[in-house]
Amino acid sequence: MPRMSTWRTVVLTLCAVLLVALGAAGAVVGLGLYPVAATRQHWQAVHGVLETTMRHSVQRAARGIAVPDLSDPALLQRGAACFRAHCVQCHGAPGVAPAAIGLGMQPLPGPLVDAAQRWQLNELYWITRKGIRMSGMPAWEFRLDDADLWALVAMLGQLPRLDPAGYAALDRASAAYAVRPGSAVADACTRVVPAPAETAARAPDAARGRTALAQYACISCHQVPGVTGPASAVGPPLAGVGARGRVAGRLANTPQNMVRWLRDPRAVDPQTAMPDLGVSEADARDIAAYLATLR
Repeated sequence: MPRMSTWRTVVLTLCAVLLVALGAAGAVVGLGLYPVAATRQHWQAVHGVLETTMRHSVQRAARGIAVPDLSDPALLQRGAACFRAHCVQCHGAPGVAPAAIGLGMQPLPGPLVDAAQRWQLNELYWITRKGIRMSGMPAWEFRLDDADLWALVAMLGQLPRLDPAGYAALDRASAAYAVRPGSAVADACTRVVPAPAETAARAPDAARGRTALAQYACISCHQVPGVTGPASAVGPPLAGVGARGRVAGRLANTPQNMVRWLRDPRAVDPQTAMPDLGVSEADARDIAAYLATLR
């Protein structure tokens, strides 16, 4: 009997502690007690928990990724072009300060000059490709092809060896890889546009389309069932879009017409407010396949 009484006391104590913790968490959330302004840093304990969680999560997700040969000097120059186009604005470079967007972010993106000393190359590839949720680090999987991603990793691997003069020299040498928004596919670091034969050979992937739909920020304007996003009413909700008779009120609702609409909205409706998001053919086919499942 005394032993059972002891266990009961322990269980009741744990339940009480749990209720107090839940009440405290509810008060922090419901009363707006946790500061979310980017002018305030996270509490150190919160920052530590997030950093530790991220490190272990990346290590687990990246294991099994094989690192290719990254010794080609041309690959390093291509990586330097990608780094200048997409990374310097937030992370800076040896002797180069981040742009205003990077300086004003919380958590602070921080420099990448020592990234290869803190992370394995396969982990840097995973971080660059998949991004880090709730940190501002974007996923480049739908923006850069795999060659550009590994070129960036090659660049990150060399950064610890570069002083400001060395970085400036490499940056100048990378000028051969033009990075111009909307430029031809042959240019490095623009957008992922598979060859037409590759696109035609691969069947549309609805699961990938669900991810692509979020990565192209469709959820910033449209509410999509089962996809987490803001409570936006800028565009119509997409619930049941797969069962609708027409795309944009103009075209028969077929996969081909949905792809047309996603890739060039104003060619379908010159008055539409929907912008051209630069959706590739392959990504549009995947998104169309996913939208067709929303019935």
